Amino acid sequence: MIKKIITHPGGAHKDEFLACCVLLANDSVSILRQEATDQDLSDPQVVVVDVGHRHEPQLNNFDHHQFPRDAEPTCSLSLVLSKLGIYEDARSFCPWLEVAEWFDCRGPNDTADWLGLDREVVGKLNSPIDITILQGFAKQMEHNPGEPIWEVMQMIGKELVEYITGLRGRIDEVSKIEEVWDLKHGDEEFKVIFAPRTDPSIEEVSGALGWRVKELGLEDEVYVMVYPDGRGQGYGMKRFNDREEVDFSRIEKESDVRFAHARGFIAKVEAVGFDRLKELIMKSIVKNN
Repeated sequence: MIKKIITHPGGAHKDEFLACCVLLANDSVSILRQEATDQDLSDPQVVVVDVGHRHEPQLNNFDHHQFPRDAEPTCSLSLVLSKLGIYEDARSFCPWLEVAEWFDCRGPNDTADWLGLDREVVGKLNSPIDITILQGFAKQMEHNPGEPIWEVMQMIGKELVEYITGLRGRIDEVSKIEEVWDLKHGDEEFKVIFAPRTDPSIEEVSGALGWRVKELGLEDEVYVMVYPDGRGQGYGMKRFNDREEVDFSRIEKESDVRFAHARGFIAKVEAVGFDRLKELIMKSIVKNN
């Protein structure tokens, strides 16, 4: 149980802003933008974010500015996510997180070099949504429940935490039921990852299946994902990472194919038997020249 959050005054940045958002996901407390006192830093019920020069998770102190200059880019958001036990998943599921760490620790020039972009391109990616909300956060020394900025922050925090933990839960569910099929088309050997129908069903199973392929390290081998169709009793088929070797428009005239996209990246089929599903996949493979 925490009673308040303290972060630094002055200009606001995505780092401490998002760290505070994540903390508000579970605790509806006020945010004070001020320097932290020794008493604040010693009280585990006071969360000190991005100020104080101390990283002490047991005391809820999350600052990174005292880290060595050449340390791996780590920001206060990283430290808060680590305390919650969801940092590694956040790094996997949220590609923007590593960029945020670099911006906060190394600045825009080094970040642009790291991304292989011109410095001006990085500036063009700024959004008026980011600017307006951060400026609104910076203009007040205190943010309390019921106020517009505070409510937006809690909404962002809850959405982020629920996305990370929810996706992890779905991936774990998929890992318990998945099958990996080894198929061969001519000289072409490839894999298909399959999730059978469950009761209750796994929400957004196709997205979880895609992440599961990455966890298994099979990105270069899996061509197709097969998963229960949310609109019928059959299955959906989707090419993984938009593999050019697969074109589902080739099976659009099959009697048990309900839909095949003209661009060939997805199909919905009424078939449920493994042999027939594999046959439809084989018919969708584009022969090598």
